[in-house]
Formats: sequence, structure tokens, C-alpha cells
Amino acid sequence: MKKYFIRTVFLAGSMGALFAGCQEPDNSSSDKHSAESSAISSDSTGWALTNFQKVDTVNPVLQPGTGSFFDPIRKQKVAWEEKDVFNPAIVVKDRKVYMLYRAQDKIGKPGGTSRIGLSSSTDGFHFTRQPEPVIFPAEDAQKHYEWEGGCEDPRVVQDSAGVYYMTYTAYDGNMARLLVATSTDLVHWTKKGHAFTKAYGGKYIDKWSKSGSIVSTYEPDGRIVAVKVNGKYWMYWGDQFIWAATSDNLINWTPVEKHAGDADPIALRGQALAMPDLKIVVPTRNKHFDSDLVESGPPAMLTRNGILLIYNSRNIPAIGDTALPEGTYAASEILLDKNDPLKTVHRLNSYFIKPDKPYEITGQVNEVCFLEGLARFNGKWLLYYGTADSKIAVAERNE
Repeated sequence: MKKYFIRTVFLAGSMGALFAGCQEPDNSSSDKHSAESSAISSDSTGWALTNFQKVDTVNPVLQPGTGSFFDPIRKQKVAWEEKDVFNPAIVVKDRKVYMLYRAQDKIGKPGGTSRIGLSSSTDGFHFTRQPEPVIFPAEDAQKHYEWEGGCEDPRVVQDSAGVYYMTYTAYDGNMARLLVATSTDLVHWTKKGHAFTKAYGGKYIDKWSKSGSIVSTYEPDGRIVAVKVNGKYWMYWGDQFIWAATSDNLINWTPVEKHAGDADPIALRGQALAMPDLKIVVPTRNKHFDSDLVESGPPAMLTRNGILLIYNSRNIPAIGDTALPEGTYAASEILLDKNDPLKTVHRLNSYFIKPDKPYEITGQVNEVCFLEGLARFNGKWLLYYGTADSKIAVAERNE
């Protein structure tokens, strides 16, 4: 396993504030970058986006709701978000924060059918939701992927023309698959199907895939704009390890496979055993908080120092951090090379946020902070996350 020469830092206080400083986002295309990077030492953490504080005065910012809609498959009205809401994507548009979030009913299987809802806020803290979901299982070409587990865990970016691209998980009750949808208004979405349909003759269509984090710039006006690196769009994905994929159009993606002779950085297990040809970009780490799995967070951020990826992780004390409870989801960050998105530059040696509030510790799944949405808004960074797979909370820091 690769060693990371970074100082060990441990959580101080309940707010999860660890490291000071963050490099400004790089708002130019990486195709124009020189090979030179800002000078940072081998033990630097100044590249990381941390020092977030949980906003206790408003959290949770979204809880299960009373909305209902006519389900096109069941042919009946369904209380589509009465059980749980969690794992949001964030878009800043027209001086508002828009949240696309996963919601579950109480009747689908397993654990309730998931659909993706939409809410908005003028301040980033108080949200008004749409009464009906905007993406859901329907009588369409994706039904066999989405019914009846549902549509889960969105992440949203836009292209230079302003079209929105969502990666989301379709779950049929057995297999998770990474799908893509597009929109111009965040309300009406066109499903484009499996992200890997055209890759390697469909080799990965029936393999476990989810959590697509597309490399983007976070603009001063809040837009998250997908950007090419060496002529390709890049995406980090997966939830055993984190892999990568490239695309020409943000719809059809090609997973990055190993070259002949490449060795895996860690022994394959779980879902990775069925995909041994993939190149692992972010492995798990024994004796760490991220021992059991790692999973992409919000859209990856292109900065002057590299590509900053916030990632989620799960811990098993027997092989990981003995100070964290079994199954704890905590989050950390890794910096990838802006000219070689497969190459690690730095990786934090500890988490910067973990469950420590009652609504994070107890819920559908206990001990979970799952980071998925990040907004640059009103002079602040706002980080949105699912809590115990039951509610949604926010943490903030100044730019």
C-alpha cells in the first residue's frame, strides 16, 4: 500500500474543525495550465478545504416531508418522502441554493423506493421543497434499472452552455448502476441511461457502479462547471474503492482500466473482485478511519494545486480506527495531480467531519455523515450531507 507522508492530525471539538486554509479554486481550463504547481511541502494540508462548522441553529435543514405524487408504476398516490431524506446535490442558480436530494417512501423494497426531490433556499439554510419528485422510476427505458429500489444519491454539474448533468444511482434491489440525466431548469430531466453503456462493449453495465464526482471548477458566482483535463472530462466514482472514468460529452463514460503490469495498491475485495481490470485511484487504508470503503463526495474541484476530491469512508474497528464505532461514515480529502488525475499528490491522514450529533448517530443507518453537496455562496462554503441516512444537515466556513 502506498505511504502518504502527511502529519497525523486528530479531531478537536465537536465541530470537526481540523486544518486551516484552502487553495482558491482554479477557474481556468486545465488544458491551459503549465506543468508547474504552487509550491507545497510534503506534509502540507493548506490545499484542503476544511475548518467547517456544523450550523447547529438550523440543522437538520431538511427532514422527511408530507409531499405526495401519483406514482406512474404503482398507479396510485404515494407519500414519496415520508420515511427519510438524505444525500443531497447542490446547485447555485439565480442567487439561490437548489438542493436535489434522495427521498424514500415506506412501501418500496428494499427499505423504501427512492426518488430525487428538489428544494430551494435564498440563504442556504431554510429550504422550500417542490411537492413532487423530479427524477423517479417510471414506465421508461430505465425502469428495469430503477424499479423498485429507485433513484438515489445525485451529483450535479453544468457545462459551459449551462446544461445540467446529473449522475445518480439506479438501484433495482440487487445492483447499483451509475446513470446520467440532463436538464436546463433543474425541474425537467431527461434520462440518458447507464454512464458506461458504450464502454468496452457494455462490459460494466451489470457491474456495481455509483457515486459519480465530475471534475469541475467552482466559479465565484456559485456555478459548478465541468472542465476538461488533457482534452477529456474526468469523473471519480465507486464505493468500495474510488476509480476514474473519462468522457467527451459528460454522458458516455469510459472507466479507466489498468495497463499491463499495473499492480493493485491493495488487495481486492467486495465489489472490486468483480472488476479486477479497473485502476484503483483511491484505495482504502488499514488502521485508518477509511479502512472498509471509500466513496466519492461532491463534484471534484479543480484548484491551482490540483484536483481536490472530498470523499466519504466507512470504518471497521477490527481493521481500521479503533476509536470510531463500527460502520462509522466520516469524510476526508485527497489531492490529485491536475495534469494526471490518476496520481495522488496529497491525502489527509484523518477525517475532517464525523458523526457527533444525535441526528447523525441514530437513524436508518447509524453513525453516518455522508457528504455529497458543496456550494460557494454568499462568501461562504456550504457543505451539505446526509445524516444517519435519515435527514440532511449543513456545515459552513468562510471562503
